Amino acid sequence: MRPAEMDETVFMRRALALAFRSCGHTRPNPPVGAVVVKGGRILGEGRHVRCGADHAEVAAMKSATRRGFSLRGSTVYVTLEPCSRPGRVGACCDALAAAGVGRVVWAVPDPNPKNASRAARILRRAGIDTDCWARSRDSGRRACAEAARGLIAPFAKHVATAMPFVTVKLAMSLDGRICDEKGNARWVSSAAARRATGRLRERVDVIMVGAGTVRHDDPSLLSHGRRNDDLFRAVVTRSGRLPPDAQIFTDAARERTLVFKVGGEGLRGVMRRLGELGFMHVLCEGGLELARSLAAEGLVDEWIAVIAPKVIGHGPIGSAVSVEKVTILPDEGAIAGGFASELPGLLSEGESDILRNQQ
Repeated sequence: MRPAEMDETVFMRRALALAFRSCGHTRPNPPVGAVVVKGGRILGEGRHVRCGADHAEVAAMKSATRRGFSLRGSTVYVTLEPCSRPGRVGACCDALAAAGVGRVVWAVPDPNPKNASRAARILRRAGIDTDCWARSRDSGRRACAEAARGLIAPFAKHVATAMPFVTVKLAMSLDGRICDEKGNARWVSSAAARRATGRLRERVDVIMVGAGTVRHDDPSLLSHGRRNDDLFRAVVTRSGRLPPDAQIFTDAARERTLVFKVGGEGLRGVMRRLGELGFMHVLCEGGLELARSLAAEGLVDEWIAVIAPKVIGHGPIGSAVSVEKVTILPDEGAIAGGFASELPGLLSEGESDILRNQQ
């Protein structure tokens, strides 16, 4: 495909897909992806894999040079505005200028006031063209910018408030039950739904539950599928009574279990402490009282409701009545998707083929 015919969003969508893989591993930094392109061909790609490692732009440029490509006159597509001040590693703007790239395109500006809106001025001074898609009138570019904002939502909140982004996930039946009358919740939702929501554990920093969930269900609170050794478990309790033989205290990941006794500051104090520890995204999976309390204190940023097409009623969960056709209408103000979405359509099958054939 000739460069003139190539839709630039293909490259940004690839960068977004790379950044998506880093969610849950980069705290206190944001997940970022980047690709280096010249003549409509991807020369290199990279992502920020963890704090202290190369930033995405540098990783992508190193990828290109390892393959023998010159960076002169290339375009770098990156999901977030390049940093302009050195931190644990050097400033990306300096690295881009030194490499002699011709153009840098980013999806959204950096919400960190230390870097926000500085990159364009610094790069242009070095003779590099720049473009930010945050206010683009093009629908494809706007979609990329929205996806990029979703990816860094936990980082943006942490930078602005020093508090983590909080997602509540609850599975419930059509009649609003999260368990049967004996407290059995296995299983309200289907295996497919559990796999889909379970993948969220691979992309968050902390999974939080209440003490009752630990006492009743003895959950592992580990990620399903792809292993996440950066994931912490947090238990909140008022009484401090927790079973010492619970999985979260005895398994191989027990050193990544945190216990918080709720005090005078309530759950806000717990979240403030998690923020101080550098955690950016907390997923609350149970129970209902904890979810209600988080909402009551104004701490919930996103609520994932898994609605199972069944009615539990007053019987055991195994006798729940299935309903074949269910229509769910979001109420006014509800937004479908959010951080928890799989960013559908990041790469269509055709776009994947284009990228694969270029490498």
